[in-house]
Amino acid sequence: MFPSNSVGLVQTQTFTFAQDEPFALESGATLSPVTLAYEAYGRLNADRSNAILVCHALSGGAHAAGYLTPDDAQPGWWDDCIGPGKAFDTDRYFVLCSNVLGSCYGSSGPGSVDLATGQRYGLHFPVVTIGDMVRAQVRLLDHLGIDRLLAVAGGSMGGMQVLEWAAHHSQRVRAAIPIATTARHSPMLIAFSEVGRQAIYADPAWNQGDYYSNGRRPDAGLSVARMVGHITYLSEQSMHEKFGRRLQGRERYGYEFQTEFEIESYLKHNGDKFTRRFDANSYLYVTKALDYFDPAGQHGGSLAAAFEHAADTAFLVISFTSDWLYPSYHSKELVRALTAAGCDVTYLDIESSWGHDAFLVEVETMTRLLGSFLERVRGEV
Repeated sequence: MFPSNSVGLVQTQTFTFAQDEPFALESGATLSPVTLAYEAYGRLNADRSNAILVCHALSGGAHAAGYLTPDDAQPGWWDDCIGPGKAFDTDRYFVLCSNVLGSCYGSSGPGSVDLATGQRYGLHFPVVTIGDMVRAQVRLLDHLGIDRLLAVAGGSMGGMQVLEWAAHHSQRVRAAIPIATTARHSPMLIAFSEVGRQAIYADPAWNQGDYYSNGRRPDAGLSVARMVGHITYLSEQSMHEKFGRRLQGRERYGYEFQTEFEIESYLKHNGDKFTRRFDANSYLYVTKALDYFDPAGQHGGSLAAAFEHAADTAFLVISFTSDWLYPSYHSKELVRALTAAGCDVTYLDIESSWGHDAFLVEVETMTRLLGSFLERVRGEV
């Protein structure tokens, strides 16, 4: 039924905490209770030393590998890298992935019901940070009885979570693998985030975040936000190779304001599809968390100081040459800071034409590199 190297049928589980004592957030607000959705693949060994936490990007969720039903057309978002014999080899490792706070795939977020009111939170949900997301993951590990991760890995926003783990919870991480990520958003990146948020705000159906009960969702605004974001995940070369200036379903220009180019059709399709699986308010919350992330800002602007307690953590930092969302120089800046902090760092800048999405596409390269690094860390343990 499933490929031989698939983890097969999987089940999303939930963990709820902070029922009695509210979970304190970096903003000063609190949340109670807190639910995290998560999935687990492979088997935890006797001494619980083979656990790997995989962290997802902006629009991802806990469903990272396998199939939720026998009829699923598509597996989890990083299925190419998680399973028997793959980069995260489930014959050797116990692999976890949890949906972050603020998202909409089973974890507490703006679309969740506030038990105090019986209504969905909307904008009454407190603003969360990458730090809050990771501290919730720490609570999940405590619940599962895992004292220390063999590794934590993730790309894009997942890479930010990896850096947060290393900066503030290094005693619980043997190895950190931040991929195609950054230690802080530049003004340009914050600007892209804000354009997406403004598109949602401008949709009349958004209604200040209160749209869950009226049957109208701000799909038009969310679709535009996704289209803008999706452009940044590609590269000029990949867009040229995939679409060029080809027309969609016609031989000549129509001289009209309709979808004419293939790239227009592609973006519109992806924007519309995104609205069927993601929540507009969650998009606002998660992009704000991205913009707030700045470990150096908590240490007087010194990125090296942010990792001064991570000297016992081994790092594999990966970037891609065509990634213009988080260009290679972001990773090189991180590597310099980690080196200055005395960390064990391996850095790879991979030649790829796939842009930011390369960490999801360059499967053979990722399998070889991640597999080799994890084998080394496992041997040292």
